Amino acid sequence: MRIGIDIDGVLTNIGQFVMDYTSKYCVENNIEYTIGDIDYDYCKTFNISKEIEDNFWNEYLEYYAANEKARPFASEVIEKLKNDGNEIYIITARWLTNRDDELGDNMRALVKKWLSENRIVYDKLIFSKAENERKSQEIIENKIDLMIEDNPNNIKELSQIVPVICYVTEYNKNCVEDKITKCYSWYDIYRSIKQI
Repeated sequence: MRIGIDIDGVLTNIGQFVMDYTSKYCVENNIEYTIGDIDYDYCKTFNISKEIEDNFWNEYLEYYAANEKARPFASEVIEKLKNDGNEIYIITARWLTNRDDELGDNMRALVKKWLSENRIVYDKLIFSKAENERKSQEIIENKIDLMIEDNPNNIKELSQIVPVICYVTEYNKNCVEDKITKCYSWYDIYRSIKQI
């Protein structure tokens, strides 16, 4: 089976990173914020402008990309999946990776280094070119059989094409479709895949 795996929110806990570092950024820069319902769109979560969010990522994206650790057991489970005969496709729409310039080159290099440092094995690494973070084209072109994703928009769209494992977070807990399996940890993902 060809298994597609997202990075941010699946291999990492980007939700907690954003909660911790956005609140730090806002306090240190005297920016008012109020945390409401947790949303995939962090501007809505913090009730801040897109400009403030962009400034936040300008300051913290490289730090996040280099230093955020993989979720517990991600490496171990992915290696088990590969040893079971599955092909692993890392498919990411991380910011900047779709750019054909020095910023894009640097971010793609950071992703490759991070995967190596966190011992994430894979057969192919795909940087999605989609501007809206959608990955359906990559799923179809690479004949992916199953996708592991956290973005609620991608989960809904991709579940029309292939079965999707939703790595459950606060911002995607309402994703419910026939082809969506909710999982809460990497070993939960492993158990679910073994049952397919």
